Parts: sequence; C-alpha cells; structure tokens
Amino acid sequence: IRAAILIQKWYRFTMARLEMRRRYSLSIFQSIEYADEQDQLQVFSTFLFSFCLVPVSQIFTSPGASQVVDEDLCLKEFEKKIHVPDSYYGPRLSFPLTVEDANALLHAFKNEQLLHARYVLQLLSETRRVLKEMPNITHLSTSYSKEITVCGDLHGNLDDLLLIFYKNGLPSEQNRYVFNGDFVDRGKNSMEILIILFAFLLIYPNDLHLNRGNHEDYIMNLRYGFTKEVSKKYKDHWKQILCLLRDVFSWLPLATIIDSKVLILHGGISDTTDLDFLNALERNKLKSLMRPPKSVRDRQDQTKKTGPTTKPSKHILDILWSDPRSQNGCTPNKCRGGGCYFGPDVTAKLFERYNLKMLIRSHEFKPEGYEISHDGKVITIFSASNYYEEGSNRGAYIKLNPELTPRFVQYQVSKFTRRQKLRERVGTIESSALKSLREKIYAHRSELTSAFAQYDVNGTGRISVNDWAAAMESVLQLELPWRMLRSHLAQMDPDGEVDFMSCFYDLKMGQPIKEAQPALAETLCRYRKDLEIIFNIIDKDHSGLISLEEFSQTWRLFTSHLGIDVQDDSIDKLVLSIDYNKDGHIDFNEFLEAFHVVHRLEKKAT
Repeated sequence: IRAAILIQKWYRFTMARLEMRRRYSLSIFQSIEYADEQDQLQVFSTFLFSFCLVPVSQIFTSPGASQVVDEDLCLKEFEKKIHVPDSYYGPRLSFPLTVEDANALLHAFKNEQLLHARYVLQLLSETRRVLKEMPNITHLSTSYSKEITVCGDLHGNLDDLLLIFYKNGLPSEQNRYVFNGDFVDRGKNSMEILIILFAFLLIYPNDLHLNRGNHEDYIMNLRYGFTKEVSKKYKDHWKQILCLLRDVFSWLPLATIIDSKVLILHGGISDTTDLDFLNALERNKLKSLMRPPKSVRDRQDQTKKTGPTTKPSKHILDILWSDPRSQNGCTPNKCRGGGCYFGPDVTAKLFERYNLKMLIRSHEFKPEGYEISHDGKVITIFSASNYYEEGSNRGAYIKLNPELTPRFVQYQVSKFTRRQKLRERVGTIESSALKSLREKIYAHRSELTSAFAQYDVNGTGRISVNDWAAAMESVLQLELPWRMLRSHLAQMDPDGEVDFMSCFYDLKMGQPIKEAQPALAETLCRYRKDLEIIFNIIDKDHSGLISLEEFSQTWRLFTSHLGIDVQDDSIDKLVLSIDYNKDGHIDFNEFLEAFHVVHRLEKKAT
C-alpha cells in the first residue's frame, strides 16, 4: 500500500508539472499573439493609410479588379474573359451549384487541388449576390430541425473543417450550421475553406449561416497571411479575387439569433452594444475596421441611417474584438488593442434588455476548444485544433437542441501527436513557445538592457530575480510568470542573482551584415513583419524587387511615424551594400530574411 501511495504521489506530481508547463507555454503563445494584434492596430491604423493608401487602393482599383466589383457583371462574362485550359483537371462548376459540385470541391481539396480562378470569381460573385439579401442579424429557429451546429474560428485549417463534416455530417436542410467568423488567416488553406463554405451557402442559403469575424478584413489579411496565400495560389487573378473578397467580407452578417434567445457573434459585447442599432447599419460601408469609411458621402450616409451621435465602426469593433472577463464592468481591451473586456454585469444587462438566455462567441483560443463563463451565460467556442503548435489544443463545436441545451463535441486533428507520449507532446509545445518568446526578447534587446541597467546600480551585470522579472514585464508587457520562466531564459549565479545579459547568449541575427549597426539591426528584426507587408504592397508586379529609392523613402517614413531614432546614412549604406548587381533594386524578402533571429543551440543540435 505504501508503495502504491508513493507511486500515486509521484504520478500526480509529474502530471501537475506537465500541466503547468503546458499552461505557461499556451500563455506565452496567447500573450505574443495579442501583442502582435496590438502592433497591427498601432502601425496599420495610421501609417498604412498615411503612406501606403495609394498602393493599397491600387490593388482594388486596377482595371482587372474594378471589373469584378461591377454589380452588373454576370457569370457569363467570366466565361468570356477567363479561359479554362483543357489541361485543368480540377472541378468544373456550373451555376446554380448542386451538392455534387460541393462534393467535387471537397474531394479536390483533400487531394490538394486548386479551383480555377474563373470558378473562384464566379463563386464569389454569386456569394456576394446572396449575402446582399441577408440582414445584419440573422434569425433562426430550432423548430425546423432537431439541432443547429455552431462552429468557431477555423483560421485556414482545412483539416478541422473536413473533420467536423466527417463527424457531424455535411450541411443540409436537416443539418444546419452557423460558422462564427475567422475563416481565414494564419493557416495555409483559408481559400479552400471559404470556397467550401460559400458553395454550401449557395446550395443551402437558409441552412448554412456565416457571421463576420475580425479577420474577415482586408487589412488584417495583409499581416496574417491570407493576402499572401491568394497571391501565391492565383498569380494571374489574385488582385481580382482579393478585390471581390473585400466586398464579400463587408456583406457578411454581423450576428445570428436562435429562437430569440441565443445570440451568436464573433467577439463579444460592450456596455454600449445595441442590437437594434447594429441591425440598422449599412454594414458593407465598413470594408475594414482598421479604417472607417473613407468617403464623406459614406460617412454622411451612415449618419443619416444611425444618427449623428453614434460611431458604427466602434460598435462593430466591439462585437468582433471584445473578450469576456470575470470582473464586472466594461474596460478597453488593452491586450488586443481593440474592443473591450466585458463583465457578467454587462452580459446580464444586455440579456435583460433583449430577453436573451445565452451568448455564444468565438475569437479566443481555448485549450479544450470551448469555455463557459459568466455563470453559464457566455460560451466561447474555438474550432481550430493545433492552433499554436501540433498538439497544443483541441477544437470543438456546439450542438444546440430545441431546448437550447448546448452539447460540446471536441476533436483534434492528429498527424504525429498520437505516436508521441504526453511528455513529448508538452515538450514540443513548450520548446516552440519559448522559441517565440526568445525572439520577442531579442527584438527588444536595447530596451531590456537599459531596464536591467536601472536595477544594476553597481554595474555587476547581475540583479535579483524579482528585479529581472520586473524589468522583463516593464518592457515586454506580456503578463507572463517571469519568475517561473527564468530558468529557461537566463542564467543564475551561485548567489541567486540573474546574469541578465545571458537572455541574449543563445540568440543572434540570421545572416550578419557588417554594414548593419546593432541598433539598426534590432529595429529591422523587430519590425520585419510590418516592413514585409509594406514592401509587398509597393511591389506592384509581385517580383520581390523594389527600387533603392522606394526602400529608403518607406524606411524614413516608417521610422518617423514610430519615433525610431536611426541615422539615415546607416540605412543608406546598408541598402547600397545589398544591391549586389548594382541595378538600383533589391530583393526585399532576401534582405529581411537576414534580420530574423537564429537560435544557436538549435542550430548546433541540427
């Protein structure tokens, strides 16, 4: 018995340690994700439109693209303008679509085939036509079928959608679905997910319903991968497709209400959320929540529709970006940089006003695929399994019966993790999370060094663990358990003090360029993602090359906007040094690749 008790204690201790490692790893991923979203709002809400507005608009107003936006363009016009060669072996769609067409798409995408651009454009055009007829808030009833299935974020993970359909059945009149936004970005198959969902929407417009998420936004897509995915898969027609998608996204409904009791929307609510106001909006005027309607006429139209004291973009931002919290009240969502945190009292107030019973929302990663909060009134559903890393989380969906009792179905797409032991799976997640965190640390090296120095009054290079943790949080603001993470990030001497510069020992820049001064290199490393997006916008012919003048002009405006102190001559010398063939152009992707962080220990291990 004593041996059994010892084994039981050891097992519980081991499992508790593994769970602790898993939890702080997921906290690292989520904190970095939210910090990235905050950067997105900071950089692109102002800089992108102060400098890059013309290039961005050119994507959506080029001759090829503008034809697609024309409301009167019929399906036959695409047949005349875009030829499908005999060598194309993928699905050939004819409209109106049938279930056989949808099955052909599913089969093709399982085999990694692309749908031809002509059919993509036809599908998007028809989808827009159908969405335009739908209200801002869709009302459904369970009385017409046994259950309704609600799915959360998919984020380009096609395997999750296929698994949902395998477990739960394809959409039909007897098997209704609500997909609650964030179909795109991050994953590699966003386009395929949209095509499948839009195809079933056209076949069953009364039985498959789509809500808009915060990633159904063309500015978000620039940063989080969907724009790049479309441009790579459809090299000849990507601008037309993106132009039409921008319009389609703006016509997606904002919310769904089931049996007048269950409110389904992507993010959440605020203390100013007004469903009547949301239902009266001209939702298609807001192409991006990163930027309000640009024309005076659009702003006047919205004012006439909703009144002069309201801000439509703020109301939609709240329902697409907000997160629930256990504390009462409604406060700005500082972690994400948009929306708010809403407490149980805010939920109760909205429920009382509209006689609601439940709020189903998505938007937020959950390790088990779902979470219940606010005394059972708020449910978060997240359908993208393995979101951060293989094995990091389950996905889930909800089945609602006529009594509106939620039943949760969990799953996890598994290619490798079934063969791994629990310790190996946690180790993989932890390693990936710490790698991301170290890159974040290196990108803020100068600021961290200055923060450490404030505590190192004697210049010993060592500070207490508490001071080290305080310095890390003051600079990075990730709200992480720094004391717990210290052993993974910095060395400690025998006296119990932290060698703070050891945070950077195992990290270095990818390909050292001698012309890059340390401060300049760190700045390029830190803003590499933002610069890549901006350079891709400038690169009109998609060649990967931009002129030295365009590069220098963009850099100066970018650093000026963010208040970065870097000498102009240092970037000029750097740019000239990488113009290898002296033709006045540089490969900006190759240039930026030189400023990614390499983990020395991992390199040695390989």
